[in-house]
Amino acid sequence: QVQLVESGGGLVQPGGSLTLSCAASGLTLGYYTFGWFRQAPGKEREAVSCISSRNFTTYYPDSVEGRFTISRDNAKNMVYLQMNSLKPEDTGVYYCAGRGEREAYCSGFDFNYAYWGQGTQVTVSS
Repeated sequence: QVQLVESGGGLVQPGGSLTLSCAASGLTLGYYTFGWFRQAPGKEREAVSCISSRNFTTYYPDSVEGRFTISRDNAKNMVYLQMNSLKPEDTGVYYCAGRGEREAYCSGFDFNYAYWGQGTQVTVSS
């Protein structure tokens, strides 16, 4: 059974940094493409990053490009999201998500992801 567990969320001031972690179990991380999504109150869930299983190709929307960095450690079955220069509009619940096995390419659409964590709250406020 695949399980994804996020950690690292919290309250941070604007301009601050956080690193989110996603611990994966029940799968071999190297075969899977992973993404991070977020959902703010009253808004739809949106992709904020993705890292492919093939060549570790990454994707970021314009809203976080240059501020967020996704990475993975296949040996540890971990996926990370480093978030810098945080803004109040980055507030939301952040989810780690995995595509189906051997889906080698990134997608910004949540319906393309088969596995989801429970989410971790990130609040950017002074």
